[in-house]
Amino acid sequence: MLVFVVFQVFLLLTVVLPPHTTLSHLETTTSAGHAIPFPPFEQLNIKKSIAATKLRPRPRPSPTSDFSSVEDTDHGSAQEAISRNSSVKLNLVHRDKISFSWHKDHRRRFASRMKRDAKRVASLIHRLSSDAAAEYEVSGFGSEVVSGMKEGSGEYFVRIGVGSPARSQYMVIDTGSDIVWVQCQPCRQCYHQSDPVFDPVYSASFSGVSCSSTVCDRVENSGCHSGWCKYEVSYGDGSYTKGNLALETLTIGNTIVQNVAIGCGHMNRGLFVGASGLLGLGGGSMSIVGQLGGQTGGAFSYCLVSRGTESSGSLEFGRSVLPVGAAWVPLLRNPRAPSFYYIGLLGLGVGGERVPLPYNTFQITEFGDGGVVMDTGTAVTRLPTEAYVAFRDTFIAETGNLPRARGVSIFDTCYDLGGFITVRVPTVSFFLSGGPILTLPARNFLIPVDESGTFCFAFAPSSSRLSIIGNIQQEGIQISFDGANGFVGFGPNVC
Repeated sequence: MLVFVVFQVFLLLTVVLPPHTTLSHLETTTSAGHAIPFPPFEQLNIKKSIAATKLRPRPRPSPTSDFSSVEDTDHGSAQEAISRNSSVKLNLVHRDKISFSWHKDHRRRFASRMKRDAKRVASLIHRLSSDAAAEYEVSGFGSEVVSGMKEGSGEYFVRIGVGSPARSQYMVIDTGSDIVWVQCQPCRQCYHQSDPVFDPVYSASFSGVSCSSTVCDRVENSGCHSGWCKYEVSYGDGSYTKGNLALETLTIGNTIVQNVAIGCGHMNRGLFVGASGLLGLGGGSMSIVGQLGGQTGGAFSYCLVSRGTESSGSLEFGRSVLPVGAAWVPLLRNPRAPSFYYIGLLGLGVGGERVPLPYNTFQITEFGDGGVVMDTGTAVTRLPTEAYVAFRDTFIAETGNLPRARGVSIFDTCYDLGGFITVRVPTVSFFLSGGPILTLPARNFLIPVDESGTFCFAFAPSSSRLSIIGNIQQEGIQISFDGANGFVGFGPNVC
């Protein structure tokens, strides 16, 4: 008889704190939190995890897909403003759900994801390097455009409406970047997307941004041509988007938001796989979060769906979506990377015990190096090499006699679990600043990499001091950002 194991809820807390708690209060009231015990082992269901990797073919979505309530109709005067007491909710899907037919091959899909991931991480590290700014130069548009910010491609999509009437578009969500952009007609160079390319000629609300506008000044290294503001965003994998900066109306769920600064990309290349563009959720002023500003109080929350499922996650904006009962920890700011969301990580745990690491392993240095970034666009969590090796070796020691397998891609710790129904594995935990302990479900740290039962420890070493908590480790956990008060919350809900 098969026994299906339900993974335990992932948080064990010393105290529940509201999002407006002050930093000093949070630190002093939970200073003893690290001694709280948590279960040293849990069960991983092998058959269920492997089955989740076999995605059913899905037809190419139409612009009127029911992933959101956006309709390709003229909303006329039925405009609804976002207020501090309201919220906006969108469905959130993994990119594999709308990807092309070759992604049905799990091995190929996995290899592609790891290739994108390596380039994403290299891009994030490069953005923090001391010589990154020196590499910006005029390119692409000739004298029209100056090269822009180094970012990376994302893994999760939402569906929003662009223009008036609203045209539904799939957009990559990215907490590690700011610019909101879509591919635009006339498209001199565009990659293939699932929806028709947005044509501003048919939008009554599209308005170009002049070079003299303060909006143009807010775009890092913006360019100017014939009086109109130009933008360019370059990505670490060689992808890019170039075009005009514009003000446009976005329809997010049932809410219409006017005069959003977006990039209208006429030359685009990248590994976005079906998306029409990118919805920047970073901490800068040009992200959708920054542009909504006081209307939402810098508050948003998301749940990333687990890989291979037919369900959808969610992305919500507004202070009313901040949950009661979450574990709130301080957001840290790095002046060298204002778009990134840093959190305080004090240590790592395996099997109920804390891994011995130097106290400053995850701290941001005075030069802006190091620290721990929450990023939806990176799949696999990266740790400084010294921390990763100690973490991995502790995990291996605790797994007992589970049969090992050869390393796969960036993973050096893998197991052959094809002959098992369930296995007992040690828990993996993050010790967060202020006291909370985030204990991950087994499916968030031991993942299938093929259909024959090879599972790998889903962490990798970083080539720098920077640590990145990727979307595999975030899956199924409600994560909330309270930008106005400087906190990020974990839980209490699962998704």
